[in-house]
Amino acid sequence: MIRIDEAPFDPADCTTWLEADAPQIGAVCTFTGLARDYGDRESVNGLYLEHYPGMTENAIQGVIDEARARWPIQAVEVRHRVGQIMPGERIVFVGVSSSHRREAFEACEFIMDFLKTRAPFWKKELTKDGEIWVEQKESDRLSAARWQGSGEDGVG
Repeated sequence: MIRIDEAPFDPADCTTWLEADAPQIGAVCTFTGLARDYGDRESVNGLYLEHYPGMTENAIQGVIDEARARWPIQAVEVRHRVGQIMPGERIVFVGVSSSHRREAFEACEFIMDFLKTRAPFWKKELTKDGEIWVEQKESDRLSAARWQGSGEDGVG
């Protein structure tokens, strides 16, 4: 399940959906990302995220399909907010259910790493000095690169 919109979300609701096949799963791993009051600048009053509808969902689905090819996962949920987001508010949720914890942990991390580098989102920091577009970070590219050419163990 992929959902991108401006509405706030409750991770508990997302987790409930992931646990729907509870007798067949043994693990649910989740990640929730929050907006901070700092970023590339020291003081950030908020964020503004844009995306390319249709293209963004297709890119995320491609990442989920790759995760399914690597690990035996049951269900995946990705929620991502766009529009204005204030510090302390949730931006992203990634959840994965699987028979075993290792697969759930690794698939969740894999999906999040590639959301940061492949999904077409654009982020602006709102500061007292104005609005500043945020460039993709080298640390995000390095996190995603470690999965390239690797098997299920994350090692190349």
